[in-house]
Amino acid sequence: MTSVSAGDVAGRPAPPPPSSKRKSVTGTRKTVAVLFLLPAVVLLGALVVYPIGYSLVRSFLSDSAGGGFAGFDNYTEVFSDDGIRTALKNNVFWIVFAPTVATALGLVFAVLTERVRWGTAFKLVIFMPMAISMLAAGIIFRLVYDQDPERGVANAVWVGVHDTFADASAFPKAHPGRESPLQSAGGGAFITKEPVRAGVPVALPLVGVAPDLMPGGTKAAKVPVAEPGKVTGTTWQDFTRGKGVGKLGEVDASELGYPGMRIEAVKDGKVVESVKAADDGSFTLSAKADGAQLRLPGSNFREPYNGVDWLGPNLVTPSIIVSYVWMWAGFAMVLIAAGLAAVPRELLEAARVDGASEWQVFRKVTVPLLAPVLAVVLVTLMINVLKIFDLVFIIAPGSSQDDANVLALQLYRSAFNDGRPGVASAISVILLLLVIPVMLFNIRRLRREGRR
Repeated sequence: MTSVSAGDVAGRPAPPPPSSKRKSVTGTRKTVAVLFLLPAVVLLGALVVYPIGYSLVRSFLSDSAGGGFAGFDNYTEVFSDDGIRTALKNNVFWIVFAPTVATALGLVFAVLTERVRWGTAFKLVIFMPMAISMLAAGIIFRLVYDQDPERGVANAVWVGVHDTFADASAFPKAHPGRESPLQSAGGGAFITKEPVRAGVPVALPLVGVAPDLMPGGTKAAKVPVAEPGKVTGTTWQDFTRGKGVGKLGEVDASELGYPGMRIEAVKDGKVVESVKAADDGSFTLSAKADGAQLRLPGSNFREPYNGVDWLGPNLVTPSIIVSYVWMWAGFAMVLIAAGLAAVPRELLEAARVDGASEWQVFRKVTVPLLAPVLAVVLVTLMINVLKIFDLVFIIAPGSSQDDANVLALQLYRSAFNDGRPGVASAISVILLLLVIPVMLFNIRRLRREGRR
């Protein structure tokens, strides 16, 4: 029996047999594909592969001019130098907190903006910091954290809240002058050297407050007048402008009283009575004060509250992390909102119909469905945090830059400030090794998502 080809049946010649060499899906020849990929491969090799290889080789060479082989000396120095170990600790702190907080805020913003009428405008405002460069953001937050409440927004708010509950003294610089009957009592307080007696006027002269800085309502000091069975006296600014004018320890006509100055009568370490001075500085205590020492407590001389030292050694790293979260929470919000838009609404409605509260729907339905997106955001921010440099370099002042140090900043300082290219190369290799596990995790996760 003879076989009949498809061409014979159709009345036309049979098609040629399939070629053993298949073309690509797009029909592009391999040579053309290689030519198109060549520029990208050259750039990738010049900008990525070569620097990585050179850094790896340089990390095993000494810092001397000849650059002889140093073995693992540079890596040993990395883990033994106190400054570099501080950078390692800070990097761990950054990795744990910065991506977590930014992702959590992004999730909250993404969920809440779905329920807000002006959600799009809100998303725009939150995302806007992403349009600002790290340099500009660093300058902004350097001003925000300024110690002076007149310039630093953070301290202006903090001082405003503090002063609402605790007033600063009007006499922070006041102190006893020469030949004063007062002496230091510790804690910023002053006390009379001798006990006072009823019926004997008491003079409590102080100096140190400029006349134009005295509080409003201040009156000319009143000369203390004796009253039977009572302890009377005056506390005042014992200073008169002009050379040789006025008498030391006595109230002169042009001298001002200390209004509101608190005076305490102390016996055996206990306060038996207290009073505030009048606008003219005069005060009166009952017979309880007889034989007591008069104390001016430290609250009279409390310095004005100037806020928190945000960029000091203790708070500089958390403060910089806040600026990072301010920038990147919008990035997390946009990605999570895109994932949230793909969540089937039927599942959320079914959970509500079954009696789940909004918190239960969020925790047991929304978050698990958004887990792949949350992983993408978290991993991306972790890689970004490992390379953080700009914000730390700009925001941290020179006095606390060592306390805020991170690996990327230490790499820069070792290479350009300290002239230690071997140590800098070792730090760069360590950074690469820290990034690789995160990248491998992301690749494996993407492959698992692709198989679904």
